[in-house]
Amino acid sequence: MGEKIAEAVAAAIHQHRDVPGGLLPLLHGIHDALGFIPPDSVPAIARALHLSRAEVHGVISFYHDFRSAPGGCHTLQICRAEACQAMGSRQLEAHAKERLGIDYGGTTADGAITLEPVYCLGNCACSPSVRLDDEIHARVDAARLDQLLAGLGEGVNPGAGP
Repeated sequence: MGEKIAEAVAAAIHQHRDVPGGLLPLLHGIHDALGFIPPDSVPAIARALHLSRAEVHGVISFYHDFRSAPGGCHTLQICRAEACQAMGSRQLEAHAKERLGIDYGGTTADGAITLEPVYCLGNCACSPSVRLDDEIHARVDAARLDQLLAGLGEGVNPGAGP
């Protein structure tokens, strides 16, 4: 573990080790500080909370919001809830995967964009919706997605797609 990573893990452990039910807040603290939970931090977390490594790993792998590797500079989430699927999100996700050259959970080779599924953005009346970083975009089709990605100026495979 690098020094910054070790410090973030140690700080979260120190803050939450004596808190009943402190595992989730501890994991959120690490994830908020680093953008992921380093797999080599699991033994230290388990020891501090008197849990098994399997218990800690089980919680990390259960929650979709936790990553075990660094994500991209930007996060693109495509809604996969029923309303968005009915309005074309499956075609949109296929386009995004092809355009970016990655699958869900992946990050572009240049580290610019991580692609994630999300199961409702609460924007059902304006389907399909995506969230790019912290901003929700409504009625997104392939052309609109290309505009959003072009606005980032990176992470897009310009030879892919129509």
